[in-house]
Amino acid sequence: MDPIREYALNETRRVFFRRGGNAVGWAGLMSLLARDGVIPPQARAGEPTGGLAAHVPPVPLHFAPKAKRVVYLHMVGGPSQMDLFDYKPVMNDWYDKDLPESIRNGQRLTTMTSGQSRFPIAPSKYKFAQHGQNGMWVSEMLPNTAKMVDDLCFIRSMHTEAINHEPAVSMLQTGNQIPGKPCLGSWVSYGLGSLNDDLPTFVVLVARPTNTEQLQAISGRLWSSGFLPGEHAGVSFRNAGDPILFINNPPGVPPGVRRDTLDGLRALNEMNHRQLADPETRTRIEQYELAFRMQSSVPELTSTAGEPESTYQLYGEEARKPGTFANSILLTRRMLERGVRFVQIYHNNWDHHGNLGGRMPFQCKDVDQPCYGFIQDLKQRGMLDDTLVIWGGEFGRTIYSQGGLSRDNYGRDHHPRCFTMWMAGGGCKAGAIHGETDEFSYNIVKDPVHIRDFHATVLHLLGYDHERFTYRYQGLDQKLTGVEPAHVVKELLG
Repeated sequence: MDPIREYALNETRRVFFRRGGNAVGWAGLMSLLARDGVIPPQARAGEPTGGLAAHVPPVPLHFAPKAKRVVYLHMVGGPSQMDLFDYKPVMNDWYDKDLPESIRNGQRLTTMTSGQSRFPIAPSKYKFAQHGQNGMWVSEMLPNTAKMVDDLCFIRSMHTEAINHEPAVSMLQTGNQIPGKPCLGSWVSYGLGSLNDDLPTFVVLVARPTNTEQLQAISGRLWSSGFLPGEHAGVSFRNAGDPILFINNPPGVPPGVRRDTLDGLRALNEMNHRQLADPETRTRIEQYELAFRMQSSVPELTSTAGEPESTYQLYGEEARKPGTFANSILLTRRMLERGVRFVQIYHNNWDHHGNLGGRMPFQCKDVDQPCYGFIQDLKQRGMLDDTLVIWGGEFGRTIYSQGGLSRDNYGRDHHPRCFTMWMAGGGCKAGAIHGETDEFSYNIVKDPVHIRDFHATVLHLLGYDHERFTYRYQGLDQKLTGVEPAHVVKELLG
């Protein structure tokens, strides 16, 4: 943190006008030129659509973006790629045979299976069929997803170094296995800024799964802003009670008293800021004001009473129940309409170490129709083209069984070497199928995509060069993609 630079960024209006000189005149001229259409469209690439006020990103775009909003659907635990999207029919002939050492090739194992005397192959129990113009193979567990494969961009060759949940989720969300770095949503907030003064730029929803047999911890540090200013952290909406803690006034405290209290706090904080120029004090002032404005905006946002019956036919009846994945993704559409820039939904219980046959149906039913309904809803509202939707977990699962094995039931351990994710909208290539794994769905044989490459590609769709999209901290130009090589996967671009 550089106090001098931060103080300059938060200088008073009087100092700004004294130092600005002709800059104010230039700003007025540019505003008039933009209004009259003299400035070319690409110079205003960050301007939102849908009737929202004109907006210039705080961090200048490097090129015209395809996506202006992001929805990240994280399946916590690591979905089994060979039971959903990575069809491996040859494995039926390998049932209960040991995974060849030439395939495992000394891979690091978790403590859950490292003590096993053998690694028996567990072919998927589910039927697959090809769908769409692209012929994508999809499991019978995702019948609605199968109907929209030509709208999706599949990556079957994702890989990571992390083999346990906490570092793997951290790697996927922040680009680093070590906690404390800003997450993708915070980077997007920092770069593109807000589209609505009355709602957060970055919202997090933790959906409640139907089956809760094996839940993973979901830590608030996953939506931390890290070294970025605090206002770029995600705001978590709860799935029961008040959507946000303390959103309502305490009993006996009328709005006028609340306003007077905030005005007093603001005066004290501004006094402190003038003395110390601490950027976190400025953040606190802004967040208090946002919280006050959300007292009127959030109740209207979260009330779905006005949604027509056609909405629930599209998203499913579960969308009526607060806290479900279906309800969360319906709220997400409402947030996007109101200018929320980045929405992250976590859906738990994809960690199928055992009883995959008993649990996978619940997981798929929770997300299948709502995801389909959401994509169709965005399409018919004209919002999919500039909204990037991401679906996936932190790693994949092993082809060999953890614990007991039968034709109808088995478990799978963590597998970082290959897993499948999909994207939709936001400039990605609809109908694309990228990457290929071996017949064991164990190793990538074509077009690998590391998480750093994935992040670089997402930033590209948002209008940023990942090498130049930086934040100065502790003497370094910090990046989401870090210091190791990262590449935009051009085959994923529409």
